[in-house]
Amino acid sequence: MAGVRQPVWMPAVELEDPSAQQSATVANPVPGTNPDLLPHFLVEPEDVYIVKNKPVLLVCKATPATQIFFKCNGEWVRQVDHAIERSTDGSSGLPTMEVRINVSRQQVEKVFGLEEYWCQCVAWSSSGTTKSQKAYIRIAYLRKNFEQEPLAKEVSLEQGIVLPCRPPEGIPPAEVEWLRNEDLVDPSLDPNVYITREHSLVVRQARLADTANYTCVAKNIVARRRSASAAVIVYVNGGWSTWTEWSVCSASCGRGWQKRSRSCTNPAPLNGGAFCEGQNVQKTACATLCPVDGSWSPWSKWSACGLDCTHWRSRECSDPAPHNGGEECRGADLDTRNCTSDLCVHTASGSEDVALYVGLIAVAVCLLLLLLVLILVYCRKKEGLDSDVADSSILTSGFQPVSIKPSKADNPHLLTIQPDLSTTTTTYQGSLCPRQEGPSPKFQLTNGHLLSPLGGGRHTLHHSSPTSEAEDFVSRLSTQNYFRSLPRGTSNMAYGTFNFLGGRLMIPNTGISLLIPPDAIPRGKIYEIYLTLHKPEDVRLPLAGCQTLLSPIVSCGPPGVLLTRPVILTMDHCGEPSPDSWSLRLKKQSCEGSWEDVLHLGEEAPSHLYYCQLEAGACYVFTEQLGRFALVGEALSVAASKRLKLLLFAPVACTSLEYNIRVYCLHDTHDALKEVVQLEKQLGGQLIQEPRVLHFKDSYHNLRLSVHDVPSSLWKSKLLVSYQEIPFYHIWNGTQQYLHCTFTLERVSPSTSDLACKVWVWQVEGDGQSFNINFNITKDTRFAELLALESEGGVPALVGPSAFKIPFLIRQKIIASLDPPCSRGADWRTLAQKLHLDSHLSFFASKPSPTAMILNLWEARHFPNGNLSQLAAAVAGLGQPDAGLFTVSEAEC
Repeated sequence: MAGVRQPVWMPAVELEDPSAQQSATVANPVPGTNPDLLPHFLVEPEDVYIVKNKPVLLVCKATPATQIFFKCNGEWVRQVDHAIERSTDGSSGLPTMEVRINVSRQQVEKVFGLEEYWCQCVAWSSSGTTKSQKAYIRIAYLRKNFEQEPLAKEVSLEQGIVLPCRPPEGIPPAEVEWLRNEDLVDPSLDPNVYITREHSLVVRQARLADTANYTCVAKNIVARRRSASAAVIVYVNGGWSTWTEWSVCSASCGRGWQKRSRSCTNPAPLNGGAFCEGQNVQKTACATLCPVDGSWSPWSKWSACGLDCTHWRSRECSDPAPHNGGEECRGADLDTRNCTSDLCVHTASGSEDVALYVGLIAVAVCLLLLLLVLILVYCRKKEGLDSDVADSSILTSGFQPVSIKPSKADNPHLLTIQPDLSTTTTTYQGSLCPRQEGPSPKFQLTNGHLLSPLGGGRHTLHHSSPTSEAEDFVSRLSTQNYFRSLPRGTSNMAYGTFNFLGGRLMIPNTGISLLIPPDAIPRGKIYEIYLTLHKPEDVRLPLAGCQTLLSPIVSCGPPGVLLTRPVILTMDHCGEPSPDSWSLRLKKQSCEGSWEDVLHLGEEAPSHLYYCQLEAGACYVFTEQLGRFALVGEALSVAASKRLKLLLFAPVACTSLEYNIRVYCLHDTHDALKEVVQLEKQLGGQLIQEPRVLHFKDSYHNLRLSVHDVPSSLWKSKLLVSYQEIPFYHIWNGTQQYLHCTFTLERVSPSTSDLACKVWVWQVEGDGQSFNINFNITKDTRFAELLALESEGGVPALVGPSAFKIPFLIRQKIIASLDPPCSRGADWRTLAQKLHLDSHLSFFASKPSPTAMILNLWEARHFPNGNLSQLAAAVAGLGQPDAGLFTVSEAEC
């Protein structure tokens, strides 16, 4: 190291310019030298993290180079702290130098402020100098406590599961993985599981195998943290099998019983699921006809004695006749015997012929008698059969079906076997309007179904890739220790370069803008200013007591820049401002990361660094210090309320029998509406009703949602409870996004396209809204135009006069005319009264130009649609000539 010259001439080449702040390599050639011999870096320092107390090594190598020195946070590193190795490039023969330095944790911790610790090396050659990229050195850490841990759940089979997890704060940000019974959950191997961008574990349809203990694990290069395990139990409610066939009648002859049975095995209850309600056995009366054996009737009288000296008699099997399977009579039905005691004598042949004819006649008579007997028997059998059938009316007896009622009363939210939705209803007694004297009306609620909010199942928003310029700007902002939570993307960020002429930054379709008045930036200064909208879950904003977030969290910066006039930050809020109901405070995040109350609205001091003009839907913050702001309210009574925007979405195309209606309950701000619109575009949703506003009171009562009057002939509701609920604190704390409930309906036929029903949304003992839905799900798009986001004046950044409605020279004329006090009162005080700003006279008076403050506020309130003629009329009404103030001559231009 003895041969190394001290860089006493180094400050001569340290000409800082905007390009020197970039992360790319910068060369400063000496005039008249060969640019090819400028040093170029073979190795540049890289961003590193300090783990625990181990120092980190930074390496720099360049050729051709006569000297290389490191510069950290704008100061040169001592020569003795460099480890230098010289060599010669084998291919070019040019000298090469490699320099190493160590950076310790103590060196990084000495840096205090907003700037992070960085190092950059500078290489010299005879042709000039070259600077390497900046390497940022950060102290790595990982907090012990999770910001949100998963909670135990009991869910029914095929129900969705959402387990939230917010890892501890750390640098670098912790990566999150999930364990199921200590086994790693891999979404690539299980399509039923995925992990959201917010690190929540989502199971699309719960299976029995998903019953387990789940643990969220956060890790970075410093440590590995485990959350408390959450036990998830997937239970199955029992279901009846089909009925068996009726058994054989218990009596083989006469009256008896028969039965059938079913079992609670379709499915069998598991993991605490409800057992089947109702009877498992049914009985009914039965009758079996008894068999009757045939019996002989009495013998008939003997016939006359015949020529053959015999006579006969007969009987019938009809006393009773056999039926129902009885046996026939046994024995002969005809009996003959000799009718003389002596033998018959044949005297002559003539006598034989007579006997022959007599015999034939006797046979014919017998046959006729037999035919008559058969006809008589047949008639008697038919008469007996008819009487038997008439006596068997007992077979017509039956049984009544058994109704099935919901079960598992201890857990009413669980899935149960339900009654027919077309006949069973639940009556809720309450009011959908603010409470009034007298009895509350009643209305019928059909069964509904509760799904946890998106968030839950939350949906990830993907933004289009920003330009290289935007990426570079965001990367530079993200390196500042003060703003560790990165912005969501350039769609929620605006930035621009401004000078003393001022300008305007706005984030389109969010209601958020920053007005930089003329002369707010000192002359000769140029600032690169940004404006960022943050997600509530990305920034930890502690709320004490009953405080609630009323506005988005907005950053403007860079903090610490010098401003000679207040700038005006405009942002929406969802509170209903009332001095008797709200205590409103403006919070600002300090350099150390803690949040402080910088302004109590209604108690502003005129000379304070901050001031606020609060209106119905927006607030205008005057500030001379840039930073991160949020409007927080604390309710003073139950009359305090927040405005919620209610939106109903459904699929644009319905390819299945199921049809989902999603009801969103958002804070009534433009940024919340923008996020949901972007989300529904990705989900393929369409607006099916005009949005409504609901006033949500600080009454600790939940928000309830239900669907009614669904035509049962066309649609079948798949919802198993009468209403859904969103807990009060999920809405009131203001940090939950995409709060919604889903109502699932099923078409009876794929050809069904017309849907007519009602959706009720109301706070228990509070305000309510009713939506009448009547549209065609396949082609009705009449509400699509309501989602068209309004343009907010073109590009996000406007610089100079184009950013203001009032021309610069006219503005100067008005200020010069109204700032001096006037005995007739025609000065800035009267202008403030005409513009309804007289409650802020003390604030305006504390500024060097009160008129300029009034015009700045008018610009913030009325851009880009302000009516300049109305302002001209207000000025003219002060006795100031309208034409003289609002005209500019060609010479002045």
